[in-house]
Amino acid sequence: MATLDLAVAGLRPHKRDALRELGIMSLNGMFDEMDGVAVLRQATEHLLPGDLAIVSSFGADSSVLLHMVAQVDKSLPVYFLETGKHFPETLDYVETLKRQLGLTNVVALHPDAKDIARFDPTGDLWETDPDSCCHIRKTEPLDEAVKGFGGWVTGRKRYQTAERGVLPHFELTSDDRIKVNPLAYFSDADIVSYKLKYGLPEHPLYAKGYKSIGCAPCTSIVAEGEDPRAGRWRGLNKKECGIHFDFNGAIAKPMANQELNLFKDGAFVADPFHSWAEGDDAGSVSYTHIPLAVFVENRDAVLANPHPVGLLVSPADDVMAVKGDLDRFSSIAINFPAYTDGRGYSSARLLVERLGYKGEVRAVGDVLHDQIQLMRRCGITAFVVKHEPTKKALIDGKLATVDIFYQPVGLTEIPVGTRPFLRRAVENA
Repeated sequence: MATLDLAVAGLRPHKRDALRELGIMSLNGMFDEMDGVAVLRQATEHLLPGDLAIVSSFGADSSVLLHMVAQVDKSLPVYFLETGKHFPETLDYVETLKRQLGLTNVVALHPDAKDIARFDPTGDLWETDPDSCCHIRKTEPLDEAVKGFGGWVTGRKRYQTAERGVLPHFELTSDDRIKVNPLAYFSDADIVSYKLKYGLPEHPLYAKGYKSIGCAPCTSIVAEGEDPRAGRWRGLNKKECGIHFDFNGAIAKPMANQELNLFKDGAFVADPFHSWAEGDDAGSVSYTHIPLAVFVENRDAVLANPHPVGLLVSPADDVMAVKGDLDRFSSIAINFPAYTDGRGYSSARLLVERLGYKGEVRAVGDVLHDQIQLMRRCGITAFVVKHEPTKKALIDGKLATVDIFYQPVGLTEIPVGTRPFLRRAVENA
């Protein structure tokens, strides 16, 4: 079997360039349509040894990919998104395949309990906003799990939908990971033949007409002649859960395929939030920063909105007007419309120090590198940065620093020129 060295292919980690793209193209040119095991072996043993995760839905066709995994290495990490919404038959099937194939490292990924309690306490978010439901229960847990890997393996196939019709064996994602699709060229007949050849157990629901099996509320039986994934999110303009996208951008609208402008926890990351737009409905938007004035005017509708939302604070806004409702927001964006407008610093301090807001506080607008240290002192933890020199300074860790402050923050800083022993005690302030 032919192999391809990473350096020769231009697949150097964390560097996206033309040579890297050509490396992926050459990998795709090396493997024939049906050689799924060879694709998987190439990825695990030569391309990303010890740096590759397997993602499986344990759905209708999952036994084929997992059988290949067992042939290559039974100890490879296999991640299963346990959304809390699966059919009982799917959970039983997980145990069946683990036992029959000898898989020793199957890991269940659960959604964050706090997100579920806040945004889907009654468990019916899927009815009103399936995109947000998928984001909470699938995308966020998977992003957290695979961020430590250089690539991951999927069971997607070209024949499943028109959008997947151009699926290659190897994809280079915009977050510098390699996505591997060993079954990309398999047809439905190939899947059936493979199962029969190796005596693989069928998903209990397959014989009942479920040809593509996801979460129970969003999966239905597929009629004869229908697209195999026609039973997923039936009746909705939705074909993917959001964890996948193709090199042509046709699949879903993944966060990883967007420009990364949000700097948080030491890195530029995908941003699930978008800006408020004219015509938006405060009672139904999701992952949107709602202007404070709009929230005040539509408070009841926003509080009843079942979706994750944020708050946008402009310089003239009084954040004390929302002091009793801060727990409703999973993110608060403070707008700095101009470098010379510093009112956002005061808003941040009020939110964090006086009102005790514990969620994400982000700076948006005219965010420049010599402001960031000052913003952090005031409790801002994330920054939407579009200024390229500032992006570079953040990536390189070369921000401008200030060592002397004339206005203290919190209870530990002492302004220059004062005598600490003369300061009033906190309890007497």
